[in-house]
Amino acid sequence: MVRSIREIRRDPLSFLNRMYAQFGDVVQFPIPDPPTYLVSDPEIARRILVTNARAYGKRTIQYTTLSLVTGEGLLTADTDVWRGQRRRLQPAFHHSTLEFIADHVRTSSDRLLARWSAVDGAIVDVDEAMMHLALEVVGKSLFGADLAGDAARLAQATVEALDVVVKKARSPLSPPLRVPTPANIALRKAIADLDSAVDAMLADRAKRPLARDESPRDMLDLLLARDDDGRVMPRDEIRNQVITFIVAGHETVASALTWAWQLLVAHPDSWNRLRAEALPIVEGGGPHFTDLGALPYTAAVIDEVLRLYPPAWLITRRSHEDDVLGGIEVKAGSLLIVSPWLVHRHTSIWDRPHQFIPERFLDQDGQRRRDVINGSGYIPFGAGPRLCIGRDMALVEAILVLASIAPRVDMTRVGATPAAMPMVTIRPQGGLPMRVTVKPVP
Repeated sequence: MVRSIREIRRDPLSFLNRMYAQFGDVVQFPIPDPPTYLVSDPEIARRILVTNARAYGKRTIQYTTLSLVTGEGLLTADTDVWRGQRRRLQPAFHHSTLEFIADHVRTSSDRLLARWSAVDGAIVDVDEAMMHLALEVVGKSLFGADLAGDAARLAQATVEALDVVVKKARSPLSPPLRVPTPANIALRKAIADLDSAVDAMLADRAKRPLARDESPRDMLDLLLARDDDGRVMPRDEIRNQVITFIVAGHETVASALTWAWQLLVAHPDSWNRLRAEALPIVEGGGPHFTDLGALPYTAAVIDEVLRLYPPAWLITRRSHEDDVLGGIEVKAGSLLIVSPWLVHRHTSIWDRPHQFIPERFLDQDGQRRRDVINGSGYIPFGAGPRLCIGRDMALVEAILVLASIAPRVDMTRVGATPAAMPMVTIRPQGGLPMRVTVKPVP
């Protein structure tokens, strides 16, 4: 492990690939405290996340370090606290609320295309553009807030905060946040920027509170409402949930969209097929939520992107009790590292696992294969009781963004294919510079 430290920090994805190639589905690292295991087998991952999920919690260094930014929000909270949070927030992701996402996607996509038209043919950072677009959509969808003017600042704050979080997670002996190191100063500034966005949202919502008989309009209303016992959520808890969804709610979608453009540029036949599917919908004034059923190939592209570049490339759990995984006895208190990056490339599930093949998610009639999407070998949003609460929202948003933009632009890669940089999500190292030309739609 000592010899591998440099490789782990420089190229953790290659390290994971090497560990699986050398040692197989369950690897115990020579770390005495806690005993630490890397899992890449789909069925063993399913036991940890689904069938025996009660035996595993989230009190790990990954989530503890992330909580420096998000506090004990839904993403980082351990089991007991999490249950109450999940019940309270679930209505914000009800199927009926997803219908409004399409309106926000069209508005934000039109803004982006207008900006690209103004510099038609120029080189733009598509990664940065997807971060800004996803921030706008999550702001409107969950909090009724127009973040267009703050998108650049909040995207930068998110990137800087998560960059420090990852460095701290990889260096457990790094100084606590109160010590004024350059990294801690940068993290405190990023958190202050995110906190100011929350303050602005709450101040705006205070000017237009719900009427006594009015149903909650979005997540922010749910957070501000009294619970069944008449209690109001403390402000710091509201802050934690809002920042959790500002950060996690846009970072994952932006990552998927960025890699989607990279892969579509590299596979023009796929882009042409997607364009042919989406163009009639765009010409008709869409896409709307009701158009999702007419976009199976676009959805398959997103499914395949999430397989190759899962936003949560590592999922960690702490065992609460003894268990047996793949014939190996795992003691209580052990650290389990489940790698969707490896699970999604496991040859027991996937044919030609390293290739971009959206068709693997379609049946013979060209419709999405639910058996593959819901199978044990596909966990881009986790699985089991801790399945990402925003999965359906993220999928709807990503599909509709691709359908909105793909028929109306051409992109040409600038420079070499960017390396995959695994931070909290997998980002392209150095961004994704593309020469973008906007095409008129009849």
